[in-house]
Amino acid sequence: MTTDTLPDWLRFQTEHRAQRVAIRHKQLGIWHEQTWQAAHQAVVLAAQLLKQKGFTSGDTLFLLSEPRPEALLLSLAAHWLGGVSAPLDPAHKQSELLDLLHTLRPRFVFAETQAQVDQVFAAKPDVQLLIFADARGLADYHHPSMFAYSQIAAAFEQQTLPELAIKAADYDIAFRFYRLSQHYQLEYREITHAELLKNGQTLVLHEALTDREEALAARAFAASGHARYLLSPWLLAGFKLNFPENLATRDTDRRELGPSLVAGTAATYQRLYLLTQSRWPLQNSWQFVLLQWALKVYRKRVPLLSVIALWLVIAPLKDVLGLSHTRVPLLVGEPLSAEAEQFFSAIGIQVRGWPEETTWHTSQLLVIPPPDSSAETYFALKGLRAAS
Repeated sequence: MTTDTLPDWLRFQTEHRAQRVAIRHKQLGIWHEQTWQAAHQAVVLAAQLLKQKGFTSGDTLFLLSEPRPEALLLSLAAHWLGGVSAPLDPAHKQSELLDLLHTLRPRFVFAETQAQVDQVFAAKPDVQLLIFADARGLADYHHPSMFAYSQIAAAFEQQTLPELAIKAADYDIAFRFYRLSQHYQLEYREITHAELLKNGQTLVLHEALTDREEALAARAFAASGHARYLLSPWLLAGFKLNFPENLATRDTDRRELGPSLVAGTAATYQRLYLLTQSRWPLQNSWQFVLLQWALKVYRKRVPLLSVIALWLVIAPLKDVLGLSHTRVPLLVGEPLSAEAEQFFSAIGIQVRGWPEETTWHTSQLLVIPPPDSSAETYFALKGLRAAS
């Protein structure tokens, strides 16, 4: 078999590690596991649903979601059919996200909760397929496009489905990322399957990644760096990809999990650095003096003293951060601040920077704001006056 696309590698891992755990997701405090075989089956069934609803080669599936397995598996289902996955960063400002949706007018969407479902309907009431993850608050919604992710398997359990061929090619676009520029223009980035696999293979070889790694997907795949250096290596090396319960629990889940591979941005590591600072003892206290001493001798690897520092301070500190077992701490994109870099180096975490594509292309689509939401912001930024 050829392994030129992301779905090809999913199939490869399924053939070689069918019963090994591929994905874990924490829900209501419990870690739930999904094998490579189960993940493969979920992707194929999701692809069948997309195909049934009219999704075809070249179409785009938009994702409005925090990190969760459904978004990942639906992306691979879209790729299976030769389509594109377009994650929209949930960190966007509300007005900016509404403007993006109203401009892009998505036909196929995965929305996590009721809030995202409402945003989609506000932008495109005649959306063709809207898959949702969380049914809370949606009992009275009866739009014909809506489909619960949890019901995908049940929709096909009485059917004998023909084998679904992989339509993607290595030169096809796998992911497209959108944003609004400072001048309120629609911009985008694109990554092909070939580029993703090339970047992933470079990381796997450079960091000697194996199928024994534990990786934490604490951010949505709404930035190209996380697709390059987390999603692609996961498929290439066949390790476990773990999803926290939600963003509020990601630090607790990281401590519980103890991942060996962490891919974060400068903001991720800066947040962890500030978290430790907020818990440091008062200056001039003996605890603060001990902390500073431990960081100094451990950084310099002073014989014997560094062992004592590790036992008294460094190990507990790394445990609080959930980095006790981290072998591959990756920094995607912008560099760390000097203070944060010095801190992580002092506790033995050598954060390695990996580049993220910086070029954004300007779309030919005109940004069109929703008529009753962020129009005032739009016209103000454009230097225009709304028609009265």
